[in-house]
Amino acid sequence: MGALEKIAEIEREMARTQKNKATEYHLGLLKGKIARLRAELLEVKAGGPKGEGFDVKRSGDARVALIGFPSVGKSTLLSTMTDTESAVSSIDFTTLAATPGRWEYNGAVIQLLDLPGILEGASQGVGRGKQVVSTARTADLIVMMLDATKSHLQRPLLEKELESVGIRLNTNVPNIYYKVKTGGGISYNAVVKQSVLNEKFVYNLLHQYKIFNAEVLVREDVTLDDFIDVVVGGRIYLPCLYVYNKIDAITIEEVDKIAREDHTIVVSVEKDLNMDTLKHTIWEYLSLLRVYTKRHSEYPDFSEGLILRTGATVEDACRAIHKTLLDSFKYALVWGKSAKHNPQRAGLTHALSNDDVIEIVRK
Repeated sequence: MGALEKIAEIEREMARTQKNKATEYHLGLLKGKIARLRAELLEVKAGGPKGEGFDVKRSGDARVALIGFPSVGKSTLLSTMTDTESAVSSIDFTTLAATPGRWEYNGAVIQLLDLPGILEGASQGVGRGKQVVSTARTADLIVMMLDATKSHLQRPLLEKELESVGIRLNTNVPNIYYKVKTGGGISYNAVVKQSVLNEKFVYNLLHQYKIFNAEVLVREDVTLDDFIDVVVGGRIYLPCLYVYNKIDAITIEEVDKIAREDHTIVVSVEKDLNMDTLKHTIWEYLSLLRVYTKRHSEYPDFSEGLILRTGATVEDACRAIHKTLLDSFKYALVWGKSAKHNPQRAGLTHALSNDDVIEIVRK
């Protein structure tokens, strides 16, 4: 029996099992078995063939992957926001390869990646879906394109496909310290009270994975799935923006209902409805910030700024300007939201904010 057949059999057993407090432990172990089998499926054999059009070189300050079922408007969105001409048609599967586009916004260069439409079962190799969802792992943001005129089951189906390849959407990395050791048995400690995770589950899951020596320290209340993800590893935690297209074809009441969902934007790409909000929201979800530089006794250069990640420090800004700048760094003068007064003398660990101005003083 192959891995896919084993997964299907376990899923049937889970479907038959009534979900309650008494069966939660059993279902958790079954999920652990499925996670292990899926991890085996995702292992790429050395020297294996690469899918044509999916090995796209990363460029710009960030990468956004457009994912969705066929004919939801991904190619139209790419052509609208960039100068790239992606094949557009009402026929399914017009896009057969990953098409990159260059989008400039707030001084940042963002790569939009139009991925071919996927089908249910994509993570298991249906169509070219396995390549599509695996390519999505390289993105900084997932934009899930959905058709507002079709079933609301689109969203959970796509989420399931991404989850199957280890992509976790709009969630943080579980605060769990986990390390496999060479001896000493299994050590389990929880700093905070756990709602569902317990020592028995930890021991049995690790034994299921043939791990008999490990240290586990849980620093927050987590689910069984969170612990399974930490043990299996290879998980990618990405922000996701759900974009419902073709809102011009539904009623205003339906639009209002969809727009109230979490992480959701409603648009009509062809009619150019709410596109400015979409662009601004993508920028916010990418967590980018723009910092301007200035020379001594000169005005800041507002024509071109440094694009950094949220939480970036003066040290990150120095590296972005030139990697050798740190060797002669003395201190920095910072103007803006992050400064207590203007200018503030700051060291390498000073955290910068959007639209800050920075002057580097050398030794």
